[in-house]
Amino acid sequence: MKISSIQTIGIRFVVLYMAIQLLPLDGQFFKNLFDWSGDSVAYAFTRWLFNLSRYAPSFFGSTATFTNWAVVALLAGIGTLIWAQRSPNPAADERVYAWVRVAVRYRLAWAVIAYGFLKLFPIQAPLPSLSSLNTAYGDHSAWKLFSLSLGVVPGYQAFLGGVEVLGGLLLLHRKTTAIGTLILLPFLGNVFFSNLAYEGGEYIYSGLLLTFGLFLFGHDAARLFRLVSLERPARPNQEPAALSTIPRAARYGLKGAFLGLVVGVYGFTTAFTPRAIRYPQTPGLRAEGVLGLYRVETFKQDGQVIPYAKMHPGRWQDVVFEPWNTLSIRSNRPVTIHHVSTEELPAGAAQSDHELAGSQGRLYYRYTTDVARTQLLLQNANPHHATDRLRLRLTRAANNRLTLQGTDSEGHRVEATLVKVNKKYLQHEAAKAGRRGSLTL
Repeated sequence: MKISSIQTIGIRFVVLYMAIQLLPLDGQFFKNLFDWSGDSVAYAFTRWLFNLSRYAPSFFGSTATFTNWAVVALLAGIGTLIWAQRSPNPAADERVYAWVRVAVRYRLAWAVIAYGFLKLFPIQAPLPSLSSLNTAYGDHSAWKLFSLSLGVVPGYQAFLGGVEVLGGLLLLHRKTTAIGTLILLPFLGNVFFSNLAYEGGEYIYSGLLLTFGLFLFGHDAARLFRLVSLERPARPNQEPAALSTIPRAARYGLKGAFLGLVVGVYGFTTAFTPRAIRYPQTPGLRAEGVLGLYRVETFKQDGQVIPYAKMHPGRWQDVVFEPWNTLSIRSNRPVTIHHVSTEELPAGAAQSDHELAGSQGRLYYRYTTDVARTQLLLQNANPHHATDRLRLRLTRAANNRLTLQGTDSEGHRVEATLVKVNKKYLQHEAAKAGRRGSLTL
């Protein structure tokens, strides 16, 4: 079908725009390329490939903005003007379009498979911590509520990951690309609008993946509309001569390498990544029987008893000991919320900030102990409160009581008597009862 000059210009612009979005145009790509940090070799590979898959050109710092898209559009516009100065060559144009389409197919497949495996083996949104379960609903940001809601249903999260992986695999074959885009477009559209609605930081990147999907689907959209909606004959999609001239062994070799690296190795290392990698992996005082929610029965500051009061900024209300080395304190003390704008894997479990990100109402401390496991040195894990430290002595008493005595970062003497609350949690009881078991709370 013959196309007009205006259509030719439009197609060239879109092709160049997509091509530029695929190029490593800033230092972040090379920073990710040489970043192999991780708690293990397997996890380091998972994190390395995932970070590479998330790359998009950024011209104004590391924060993703739509301004970067405007710059790419400007560059594509300049390229289109230069392209127009050349003598018309439809065959060359077709070859450029074909190669860019192949590159977009594999780029989108890489991205959705990388995210898909993190959901398939529920890592992206872990089960809520005890502290999150004992934090008021209104003290969580919209993004944190979405993450917690996804984390409590690992089976559904795995299903979403399976959809992404399936869609990505279908993109790797030219004949199934249309089916893959039909699966991925509703999924990516939902991800994009979910990021907007829940104030997530990935709406720019998810929007970019959505444009990749639309670009690929546009190749077959007219034929599908003619065949399905108009019920008229449609010509099949023939492979361009530019791609058929590549030796079959070379094509199969490159595709095999992609499958082996992105699907085989990445899938294997992700499967063996701890499900709770988003939380610290250093054991807490669980072995000593110190785990769970504790009500602060009495609280003293500099020897003065402070009665229970929700509005008092210094009075502790309850304390949670996590299975790992985190102790969280609920109080009315102002907290500068630590916001996470992008979906990233921490370099190691010790650097994970998932448990405190997007929440207020609690102070999260990571602690170390002495040999006797009675002296606690606590450091506020929130980077906005890096100077906040506590030195406490833990004393165990009868009747599920604990006593914490020590000093805070301002030199005040604090003493708290804690009483354990034997609280059951629906998500834990449901896991014990099984799918068809009965629950008693």
